[in-house]
This record gives sequence, structure tokens and C-alpha cells, in this order.
Amino acid sequence: MKLIGMLDSPYVRRVAICLKLLKLDFEHQSVSVFSTYEAFAKINPVVKAPTLILDNGQSVMDSSVILQYVATLAAPDQRIFPTQPEHCLRAARLTGLALAACEKSVQIVYERTLRPADKQHEPWVNRVTEQLHAAYRELEEELASAPLPVEPNHFGAVDVTVAIAWNFTQMFLPEIVAKADHPRLQAFSEVAEQLPVFLDTPAV
Repeated sequence: MKLIGMLDSPYVRRVAICLKLLKLDFEHQSVSVFSTYEAFAKINPVVKAPTLILDNGQSVMDSSVILQYVATLAAPDQRIFPTQPEHCLRAARLTGLALAACEKSVQIVYERTLRPADKQHEPWVNRVTEQLHAAYRELEEELASAPLPVEPNHFGAVDVTVAIAWNFTQMFLPEIVAKADHPRLQAFSEVAEQLPVFLDTPAV
């Protein structure tokens, strides 16, 4: 399998780390949807990262869709999704919040870097920022009620997603989302980023 996309994308990094947790062999190709758009279009005309190219030549895109599929390829003792209904419900809630935070962070970054300053629409940016704060506020409350595991062998897709979302926001928008206001998220992310699988998959 080949994973196409840059690791500075939280979605690409999410898939790469989960593939490693599942112990699935894959080749990572750092192809940008911006600087190497035409090269990416030859691989996937939709030009969406991440894209996973399977051994039979077929492609799958969108990080959640990819993880849903590759989870079926792993050995029975390699799981990234819970099986108990109550655990599935919490994982779904945390994953939804983390992906919402990712989406809103990316929107703000794109607005800043791709749109000229005189074309940026402040009311829209303010609304997205409010949504970003809401997502992280909810996540911080969730971690206050029940902390996420910090043991490497207990890490699953939800834990990876929360850690990666927070790290991405702190890399690009630290002045918008303060670490001091989210101590549990910050502490969890610090532990996660020191795990071998995270260190082996840097967000650069």
C-alpha cells in the first residue's frame, strides 16, 4: 500500500500513525496538494489527502474512510476501534470533536495563508474560531470526566486523532487556542508525542 500526502496534514499523519499501530506495511509518499498539485492529480484526480493506493491499484481517500477499511486488514489482536457499544459511543464523540477541531483549524490556516489579507472575511473567521474553541472546550471537559490512556498498547484511533488535532492547532494557531486553558489536552498530547510511533511520524 502507498499513503499519499504530507505529514503536516493532521489527516495524513492520523492515517500514517494508525497504519503503524495496526502493523500494516505501507510506503509513504510526500506529495503536496499545493506545491505538487499536478503530480497528485496523476495519482488521484480528486487531489485529496490522504489517499491510500492499494496493492490492486484501487484508491481510497478521506482519513476516516481509510481507517475504517484498513482496520479490516489487521490481525485480530491489532485493533484501533473499540467493540463495546459504550466505548464506541465515547470514541465516536471524541473523534467527532477532534475532527471538528482539525477542520476549523485548517480553515483558519487556509484563510490566513491562501487568501489575501484584504479578501479575508472577518465575520466568517470569527464564527470558525468560535467553533474551534467550542470543540476544544468539549474535549477538555471529556478528558476531565474520563482521561484517555497514555500506555502505548492502549492507543487507538480516537487517541491518535485527539493528540494529532491538538498538536496541529498548537503548531499553527497557538495564539488562538491557549495551552493554559486546556491542561488535560496539553498533558495528553505531550505524552502521545513522545511515543515511538509518534516520534517516527513527525508532523513536518
